[in-house]
Amino acid sequence: MGGAVSAGEDNDELIDNLKEAQYIRSELVECAFRAIDRADYYLEEFRDSAYKDLAWRHGNIHLSAPCIYSEVMEALDLQPGLSFLNLGSGTGYLSTMVGLILGPFGVNHGVELHADVIDYAHQKLDCFIKTSDSFDRFEFCEPSFVMGNCLEIGPESRQYDRVYCGAGVQREHEDYMRNLLKVGGILVLPLEEKLTKITRTGYNTWETKKIIAVSFAPLVLPKHRENGKPRTVPLPAMFEVRSLQDLSRISIRTTLKKSVSGSWPLPRRVGFRGRSRAKQRREHRDSTLLTNRYVFMSRLIPGPLNDNHHPGTDDEEDDCRGVCEREEDEVEDEEDGRRKEGRVLLTEAPVNLLRERILSLPLPEPLKMYLLYYREK
Repeated sequence: MGGAVSAGEDNDELIDNLKEAQYIRSELVECAFRAIDRADYYLEEFRDSAYKDLAWRHGNIHLSAPCIYSEVMEALDLQPGLSFLNLGSGTGYLSTMVGLILGPFGVNHGVELHADVIDYAHQKLDCFIKTSDSFDRFEFCEPSFVMGNCLEIGPESRQYDRVYCGAGVQREHEDYMRNLLKVGGILVLPLEEKLTKITRTGYNTWETKKIIAVSFAPLVLPKHRENGKPRTVPLPAMFEVRSLQDLSRISIRTTLKKSVSGSWPLPRRVGFRGRSRAKQRREHRDSTLLTNRYVFMSRLIPGPLNDNHHPGTDDEEDDCRGVCEREEDEVEDEEDGRRKEGRVLLTEAPVNLLRERILSLPLPEPLKMYLLYYREK
């Protein structure tokens, strides 16, 4: 399933295409998608296919198409502090994106049928926590994965604010899935070939909305046990009492993030290698449009604006647009010249401001590493 949008040359371009096609519609979802490179969840020999809008499977390892994950994330309407249950959590890609939104006081659980896939998910989660700069841009709700069949969750288990099922569900299991929800909660699942959003509006009342047609492999039914006793999946504890040390780390990191101006710099571009010409032109157009509009208008306005003065005519807009287009053409010509000369162009990596700030604190090294979650550079 997939193929709804054009392939990207990298993760950002894939997200650009999903936004243009209106699969990604909210800023929270966009930030989560940009923070985690989809290719990191592929086996190395298949990374070239990561930015296509297609599902991928290798053995038991599976990723849905990006357009499907986009619709799921939008339909879940995630907010910080909520509890989330992922049925068929797979590689952990979706659970990790969800964890970026839930924050440190949310709940993030996954149930996966295959032991090898859980091992794979733990490897990818460990790599994300230890090496990704995106980890320091968010307060993360780390997912917990358990092995088992999602149709064998005990009836005494607590209910969740948000639930997603990543396998096709038939009508006979719909009530089972709905009962995993708290009142006010949202369930997203492929129900009879339609991605469906179910909202629990009351103890016995529901609202159902069909989103898009999908094709998912069906749920695997539990195997019959010889002793006849049902097997139950032990879900992780819903809420754990956090230690004062852990709470202090969260508070310190949050305060330090605010002190580094509250925003994270994009990579400073000193070249164009590895990015498509279309993306280069789009980035340059966006930046020069704002810059030249400010310069152009500042030349026209001799003094401060007041409520009775509203500058800006169609002629001014046309002049500004012309300036932008000319500069864009100049950049394209310069780029062509560099390419012909064979000059190597590079992109500087962004600076992790939070890490730099923590390392500069007059604290013992063990405490600094604790604040950094013992992450590698």
